[in-house]
Amino acid sequence: MLLVSAAALPEVFQKVVEAKKLIATGQAKTASEASRMCGISRSAYYKYKDCVFEYTSPLGQTVSLQASLRDKAGVLSQFLQTLYSHDANLLTVNQGLPVNGIASFSVSFRVLSDGFDADNMLKELSKIDGVLSVKQIHGEN
Repeated sequence: MLLVSAAALPEVFQKVVEAKKLIATGQAKTASEASRMCGISRSAYYKYKDCVFEYTSPLGQTVSLQASLRDKAGVLSQFLQTLYSHDANLLTVNQGLPVNGIASFSVSFRVLSDGFDADNMLKELSKIDGVLSVKQIHGEN
């Protein structure tokens, strides 16, 4: 594997990536249609489609939290609202069925802000009525 600037590569590679995007987004229904839209042959598309990928740098920081929540209306909503107030972009949310009135909850999210303060956010989450415990299990503090 190599990471090479697109400017150093033949134009056909960029067009193959463009054709793959057209198919993925539904703008083209077939490889033939996508190839035609991008101005490459279908054989060029098939020759390179499994070898050429667009590099996208992961932006932001991914954080995962684990919490125990009371089985009480509005607790999860307040928890999520607090995350949103810290510019969290939710990636996964998992909540187990409550046992003895307590539900296990985990969430992973991405924050793009350079000023993200995990400790402050955890303090805010801990103050929510019905949040019994919350801890960070992944991400930088």
